[in-house]
Amino acid sequence: MQLRLLAPEFAVCRLDQHAAIPGWATAGPFYAITRTGRELSIVCPAEQVPQEVHCQRGWRCLEVDGPLDFSLIGVLASLTAPLAQAGVSVFALSTYDTDYLMVQISNLDRAITALAAAGHMVHPE
Repeated sequence: MQLRLLAPEFAVCRLDQHAAIPGWATAGPFYAITRTGRELSIVCPAEQVPQEVHCQRGWRCLEVDGPLDFSLIGVLASLTAPLAQAGVSVFALSTYDTDYLMVQISNLDRAITALAAAGHMVHPE
């Protein structure tokens, strides 16, 4: 698979389940918002997130070159298996067209090395 490393540092935020979607969450070119019965999760560039917001900063994002056909099987498994073997935790996101893997900056070099060893290519943005 071909992957592209997106440029900014990202944050994964948790807000109250009933919170309104804040303007800072949608200010950048890439963001993901998921609401469940227990939380409102937001992924966006870390620089946009106010300091008082409960979040984990320090993520980088790998975008799988898409669009991917819905009939493809094992796309995420082919990427997460070598990362798991290398001890790299991921936060996965999927859209209609493709998949994204968030990895902590501290594990980025190890992730890229593991993906390359498994035959995947990671390109800078």
